[in-house]
Amino acid sequence: MFFSQVPVRAWFATLALGCFGLVAVGMELQNLLRLAPCPMCIFQRVLYLLIGGLALFGFAWPIARMAWAGLIGLLAMLGVGVAGEQTWMQAFPELATECGYAEPNLMEQLVDWLGMQWPSWFLATGFCTSRDWVFLGLSMANWSLLVFIGIVGYAALLFRRRN
Repeated sequence: MFFSQVPVRAWFATLALGCFGLVAVGMELQNLLRLAPCPMCIFQRVLYLLIGGLALFGFAWPIARMAWAGLIGLLAMLGVGVAGEQTWMQAFPELATECGYAEPNLMEQLVDWLGMQWPSWFLATGFCTSRDWVFLGLSMANWSLLVFIGIVGYAALLFRRRN
């Protein structure tokens, strides 16, 4: 089987490059198209960076493959939840309570703090229900949901892989 013939380090390196690449593309689209990311968008960016960082640990220490894959899978499932909620908010904006209109939750507090520390990376100025960028009929939140689902599957393959 092809999967078992490729070194586990290559799978982790590919995941890290993919996550960091997604963040770079998202930030470039934000700058070029003057998009205003919302708190959920920024939190997903943080999750991609964390997943990419864990994948680098998996590349450096592949002996702990199951631990890295498990943590990556958990973070990706959190990403599925956040991107799924934002997808729902964009589909039914009249039913959604917009981010930032209520008392900030833990995610919004983290994003606010990160935005104060590194505004060019993490400043959230947009609305979660906005569909400012659409490609092939899907918003950035929709694409992010699909990518996080893919990462969950990728992590499951890494976790189950035989040495």
